[in-house]
Amino acid sequence: MNEFIMDKLSVNGKNIIVTGGAQGIGKCAAETLAQCGANVGILDVNIGLADAVAAEINAQSGGKAVANSGGKAAANSGGKTAAYSCDVTDSSMVTQAFAAFTSDFGALDAVFNNAGIVTHNGAEDVGDDEWKKVIDVNLNGVFYVAREAARCFIGAGKGGSIVNMASMSGVIVNIPQQQASYNASKAAVIQLTKSLAVEWADKGIRVNCLSPGYIATEMTGKLRGDWKSFWESLIPFKRMGRPDELVGALVYLMSDASSYTSGLNMVIDGGFTCV
Repeated sequence: MNEFIMDKLSVNGKNIIVTGGAQGIGKCAAETLAQCGANVGILDVNIGLADAVAAEINAQSGGKAVANSGGKAAANSGGKTAAYSCDVTDSSMVTQAFAAFTSDFGALDAVFNNAGIVTHNGAEDVGDDEWKKVIDVNLNGVFYVAREAARCFIGAGKGGSIVNMASMSGVIVNIPQQQASYNASKAAVIQLTKSLAVEWADKGIRVNCLSPGYIATEMTGKLRGDWKSFWESLIPFKRMGRPDELVGALVYLMSDASSYTSGLNMVIDGGFTCV
């Protein structure tokens, strides 16, 4: 008899890294994964905020706080969460953060490659530094993290799951805001995801990506009100999504229930790209 599907649709006991986990979608993901019994490492450039979020999650899930990059996981009702300082554009910091996480928790099982930024300027006004920064975080950072995850999986002689953060902006052009650098970076993430999924299939490493539509987070909360009203008028649901409406897909892609799923770009946008 096949294993009961709800036993497969679980991240309980898995060791999972979330980049950009100090706020927004990343924070919601870290909270949910810990509540589902996973041990979570939050990698973020803002270590002060990441530490505070880790402590908050531990208090909520029943985990016990771990000193930054030290300590061992302990049994608890929920997963344990720890924070690690990491700028994903610095490959050496990525390597160090992964090493600290695996020292604390053991072999890595999955990664949510979530860290990203956006700027809004007409292409003719985008300076070299601005362009390079967006590409560096959103594409190079995603590659550095995915590469390090694969090295950890291969080194441990096991497979694993990598979920990259793409965007519906990788398949459509957003209006009225101008964000060519962001759109280009997210389109590249989608193709990178497919490429890595094929390259690493024989190693048991699955690589997928999530492409959210407009989600209410700290990032979108700072944008112009007339933009948000316009977006909502075009979304069939007539509202922006919530971070918690994405994490069910994340749990699926990190669980054994998705063992034959790789190279997928899962668009979760309230139907925006359907019209």
